[in-house]
Amino acid sequence: MIKDIIDANNNVTVGAKEIEILKEHFPACFHNGSFDIERLKEYLKDKIHVTEEGYELRFLGKNYARLLASLDTTTVIVPDAEHNNLPENKDSKNIYISGDNLDALKHLLKSYAGSIKCIYIDPPYNTGSDDFVYTDSFNFTVEELASKLSISEEQASRVLDLTRRGSATHSAWLMFMLPRLLLARDLLSKDGVIFISIDENEHANLRLLCEEIFGEENSAGEIVWKNSSKNDEDYISMQHEYILCFVKNKTFNGGDWHEAKEGVQEIFTAFAGFRKKYGTDWKAIHAAALDWYKQFKASDPISDSSHYSWMDERGVYFPSDISGPNHGQYVYDVIHPITGKVCKAPASGWRFPEETMKEKIADGLIHFGEDETTVPNNKTYLQDTLNQSLTSIKYRDGRVASKRLTSLLGANVFTNPKDPELLCRLFNAIGLQDGDIVLDFFSGSGTTGEAVQNLIADNKNLSFILVQIKEDLDNTLKRATGGGKAVAKNAIDFCDMLGRSHTLDNIAIERLKRIRQHHQQQNPMFHGDLGFKHFTLQETTNQSIEKMERFDPHSIFGDKTLVDEFGVPTILTTWLVRDGYGLTSDVKTLNIEGYELYYMDKHLYIINPNLSNEVVASLLDQFQSDAGFNPQNIVIYGYALSWGELQGLKDSLRVIRDGEKNMRINFDVRY
Repeated sequence: MIKDIIDANNNVTVGAKEIEILKEHFPACFHNGSFDIERLKEYLKDKIHVTEEGYELRFLGKNYARLLASLDTTTVIVPDAEHNNLPENKDSKNIYISGDNLDALKHLLKSYAGSIKCIYIDPPYNTGSDDFVYTDSFNFTVEELASKLSISEEQASRVLDLTRRGSATHSAWLMFMLPRLLLARDLLSKDGVIFISIDENEHANLRLLCEEIFGEENSAGEIVWKNSSKNDEDYISMQHEYILCFVKNKTFNGGDWHEAKEGVQEIFTAFAGFRKKYGTDWKAIHAAALDWYKQFKASDPISDSSHYSWMDERGVYFPSDISGPNHGQYVYDVIHPITGKVCKAPASGWRFPEETMKEKIADGLIHFGEDETTVPNNKTYLQDTLNQSLTSIKYRDGRVASKRLTSLLGANVFTNPKDPELLCRLFNAIGLQDGDIVLDFFSGSGTTGEAVQNLIADNKNLSFILVQIKEDLDNTLKRATGGGKAVAKNAIDFCDMLGRSHTLDNIAIERLKRIRQHHQQQNPMFHGDLGFKHFTLQETTNQSIEKMERFDPHSIFGDKTLVDEFGVPTILTTWLVRDGYGLTSDVKTLNIEGYELYYMDKHLYIINPNLSNEVVASLLDQFQSDAGFNPQNIVIYGYALSWGELQGLKDSLRVIRDGEKNMRINFDVRY
């Protein structure tokens, strides 16, 4: 298990994955281990323009970051059995992972590659005051890194210095983000979408990095989020953030993204009041509407619909342009219904043929001025235009989300949480379908989880995966200044009140629980999936690694301590993810002669020690007698069994290869 990964990581080099892809598709370009790029150009010359010049983002540690993306994680996945077995969680498809997101992404790729429809992340902004510093736990020597990256020892020393001194430079931030975005790209479905919140400090660098990872052609634009009204900075007061958006592949994502217009219900309610007061005096209603709209600032979403200031029997409308798209295509006289005179016509002619115009006039769908001197207009009704294309500017005061979270938790425990309503609008706009998964691997206070829970409560069959490192709130308090100290102290007190450790993930977990309770109180009959399963990523201790290194596979004894050290549920959960079954699979426990084995589709897992001959004999009988029992892979925890037990199992099961089932059994012994 872990030792196998450590051994494999020692052989990983930068670009190994890409080289394997090239070998698979262009084997003729390799000669005695060397890659012939000129021959590859010959293959491609009729299909793509090959240029000798390039444009790329360069920074210290870039190849090191790519190497980190290639290394497998040596963490294990520990299930929170008490939480996961609660009625609201035991069948849930929602997932919360406490741990480093780089490790989490590597685990998730083994089961969820190409399966995530939407990713939203809010990474550290590298503002100088958000506590971002780059650190990692990889202990390369200068010589090892120089060899792996094919660079000089001087360059390797500079990279390692950047990883160990806790740097917050642009290079450090990009080195932090690159491997995470590379892994995120591979998790996205072919029509997947990623949204990334960022401010001005790393906005330009992030855009270049995303263009390199996702492809410039797959940029879907960016949203400017006007979220504050502060006026306390030199030069220019920054009052907005950005949300960058890229798709996995525009070939599969057509970009037909729409959102509901905000403030529509308020407009309908206001006009209902005008109608009650003025009856069918449409001019009086129009005057009242113009006066009503004046109360809203330009930043208020209702102002975007202020042109809907007229009303008739059908509803609220605005007089839209009726001129022809092709100059002079439709030219005829339109008679004013009151004056009986010919109305002024648009310079380019009418939009509709004359017969169509007559029908629209008869149906009351043309707006006339007071007399013939005004060009008539088409009536465009608000009820027919409730949706619009996803717009690039959003006005949402950041204080609203903060107050909402404080109200939910009863204390101000998190600075600048994202707005769940804004995220709901983004998720709705891209057209999430039943079964889609939303991932957030910088989940912070859990806003993305709340947004998905809100959509689930609206009867959307979605699920989320959230990842949050177990950020130490006591350390946050030590580093905090100003108002941040009070927030950190509140967060610690909140964890104490819950009886949990002082880590950020515990705050988010409580938030998700309270949102579930809120929705159940609002709708007691709702039975959708508002729970979640919880897992923690655990580092392997040096003592465990030393035991693994010392273990002799030919020993007449197994090492039960290496089972107890991790625990069977942890080993099993980690392996299920590795083998593609995910974190919510329904694995079966088989009890044979008092010995527990674990069965999932094509895999049978043997983890417990003391595998007796009686158990092996009964297992052999089940293979031969149970038509529905067809595991093709016998996965064995190598430390649990002695050499004799392992060989006895292999010898006994070989007999079924030539049996009626004619099965091929693959033995996978993991260390």
